[in-house]
This record gives sequence, C-alpha cells and structure tokens, in this order.
Amino acid sequence: MGTGTGPVPISMADDIARARELLEHATSVAVLTGAGISAESGIPTFRDALTGLWEKFRPEELATPEAFEANPKLVWDWYAWRREKVVHAVPNAGHRALVAIERGCREREADFTLVTQNVDGLHRAAGSRRVVELHGNIRRVKCFDNHHAIESWQETADEVPTCPRCGSLLRPDVVWFGEALPPEALAAALAAARTCDVFLCVGTSTVVEPAASLPYIALEGGARVIEVNPQPTPLTGSASVSLRGAAGEMLPLLA
Repeated sequence: MGTGTGPVPISMADDIARARELLEHATSVAVLTGAGISAESGIPTFRDALTGLWEKFRPEELATPEAFEANPKLVWDWYAWRREKVVHAVPNAGHRALVAIERGCREREADFTLVTQNVDGLHRAAGSRRVVELHGNIRRVKCFDNHHAIESWQETADEVPTCPRCGSLLRPDVVWFGEALPPEALAAALAAARTCDVFLCVGTSTVVEPAASLPYIALEGGARVIEVNPQPTPLTGSASVSLRGAAGEMLPLLA
C-alpha cells in the first residue's frame, strides 16, 4: 500500500521493521486511535470545531447535559453542523491500513480490537469490523430522557426533533462532559488492553482519561506498545517503538 511519501530514513526504517515484526507475531492486537487520524480526513478536533459561528462558545455551553437542558436547539444545531462535516468525510490511508492489519490478524486467527476516541464513524466506514467507540458516534442519535436509539429523524429549522417512542428531545449519541463512558464499550476496551500482547496507539495525546490509561494497562500486562504520532507524548518514553509521523504515512508501512 503506497503512501506517496519519500524514502524512509534508515533509523525509522529499523523502527518500522521492528513494529511490523511485533504485529506479525502478535496473538492479540489492541489499537487505540484519537483525533489525529481523523484530522487527516479533514475532520476538525472538538476544540478546532469551536470556530466561525461557534468561536464565542465554551465547550461547557455545547457539550454537557446541562447545556442541552438550558438550550437544546443551540446544542442540536452545533452537532448537526459537525455531523454534516463528518458525513462528507472519507476514510484516509491510516483508516484503510488498520483494516488491513485487522484482516491479517483474522487470517492467522489472532485477536484484534480497535478502540477509538473518535465519534466520526470513519473506522467502520473504512471496513474495520471489531470497533469499540468509547465516546459514541455523532452519526447516531438517541433520546435525552430514555436513551432510545433512533435510526432516522426529520430535521426542522425551528425545533429539536423528538423521539417517536416517548416524545423526549433527541440528542447526539456521544459522550458529553460529565457523562460516564458506555459501560460495555469501556469494559471491552479494558479487556482488550489487559489481554493483548501488542498495543498500537495512533494519533492520540494520551492525556484524556480513561482512554489514556489503556496503553499503560497493556504495558503492565507485558504487552509491547507501538506509538504512531507526529509529536512526542507522555507515552513515548514507555513505548517499545515510537514512530514520528502521521497515521496516513506510518500505518500503511505497517500493514
């Protein structure tokens, strides 16, 4: 799978070879992805999205249950604007490479779990099968009062759509500040980190908890950690291999 980049420096080539070897011999691979891989598909990070019409707002005014109760239309409109950007985004080479890595694991009957902090759904769109969405998915909605999952809804200019089952206002199916992560998703992520022998950490600063703890849980269990990030992070010093580069450049070299 080509990346369109120039020759790889010798020192990085050694790191890439080491990372490939770890992945090819792993019996269980866990992956954690963050905003970095989505940014390469043109999706702004949460705070980068607070621009233009939204730059005067603080996250607490747009991404908490209290904010929704105080001004549901404002919150709904912001997420509708973000959803529109996500719907038109396409998976990049990094997403596709993770699909290839998962396929390789299946072929040799190795376990594979992809845990993502992203809410854009691009991993599934790319073809990844075993995906754990820690923070939900902005493409989905649920009702505010009873969390009924809603497949389709009618957008209106003046009002927030309501749940056809209970009449409650609809909201994005994402985790807001002050809310707990979905218990099943968190349990699956923790299990993957505890049982893997290779943990691949991609495009995440490893500072947002509880996701930031996952690679360290893997390390405690004896796993080797591969980091892919353009910048050093708190995890860099503990990683077995740390590849400085964008996901779309580095991951195809590992697939």
